[in-house]
Amino acid sequence: MMRPKLVFAMAPSRTRHVFDERLLARLGQSCDVLSATPLEEFSSNVARDLLQQTEILVTGWGCPFITPEVLAAMPNLRLVAHAAGTVKYTLDPAIFEAGIAVTHAAEANAVPVAEFTLAAIIFANKRIFDLRDLYRSDPSRRSVWALMDKPIGNYRRTVGLVGASRIGRKVAALLEMLEVEVLLADPYVDGTDPIARITEITDLDDLLIRADIVSLHAPSLASTRQMIGARELKLMRDGATFINTARGALVDEAALLAELQTGRIQAVIDVTDPEIPPRGSPFYTLPNVFLTPHVAGAAGLERLRLGQMAVEEIERFAAGEPLLYAIEPHILERLA
Repeated sequence: MMRPKLVFAMAPSRTRHVFDERLLARLGQSCDVLSATPLEEFSSNVARDLLQQTEILVTGWGCPFITPEVLAAMPNLRLVAHAAGTVKYTLDPAIFEAGIAVTHAAEANAVPVAEFTLAAIIFANKRIFDLRDLYRSDPSRRSVWALMDKPIGNYRRTVGLVGASRIGRKVAALLEMLEVEVLLADPYVDGTDPIARITEITDLDDLLIRADIVSLHAPSLASTRQMIGARELKLMRDGATFINTARGALVDEAALLAELQTGRIQAVIDVTDPEIPPRGSPFYTLPNVFLTPHVAGAAGLERLRLGQMAVEEIERFAAGEPLLYAIEPHILERLA
């Protein structure tokens, strides 16, 4: 039986650690790897020659967008294995229309995002960032002790998750280790969903009113753009924390900044719209904002999970077994 021919397409500078020597060796056992050097463009003669032979294309961060024209240059393509999260910025819908199998490693990328979110929830409820700042300004610890006498901490707090995405579900599972009440708002989830066992299903307004923490895990769609605006933010209780590890476009950021500038709520923000806030943005300087540069997802050695998931899917495909993480075209528009 002939082994499928495999080509990589991604930016080596952005995908370090995704495939280590062990994973590359595994790929070599089930596939003919035509080139260990990933393609970063599809227009050169070298690239076109490789694409002509490609049966499995392994994509990742930095992969050029695969247009219908690029697809036409791959007449033998049978599988796209995306060693990253969303494929929306990599694949034209023509890939699915052509009946080509597509799998992704979003489940693997969800793990560090959920871990980051759990850490943010624990730190926010315990007011760790405030305690750090108080200690810096008052080494006597008197102001620290005063805050520690307030009703802070994670015991019996209420955490609201907006969206039962793969990340939202992982966060809900991680929260089982804490003695907190977990609310969930998602229009596609009802009481028959298994997640109802560990969360209280409610609507968005009720969640915003009741939660000490509001953590956003909805997909970025036309219908969810700026789903959190001035009205929603004003529903949040005084002293609550807003966490966004999903997408900046889900939030009306002018409204968020206006609410944050009152000092009434706090925020942990890993994603913004635009991706990098303009110089001088209050996000950088507001004392009640903990801003990180879109780092909740896989970084460093965490990226090995992405490569391992892609390799396992490719091994299944080469053996004629069903894929575990195939993307179904009919739910593509609802994916992050």
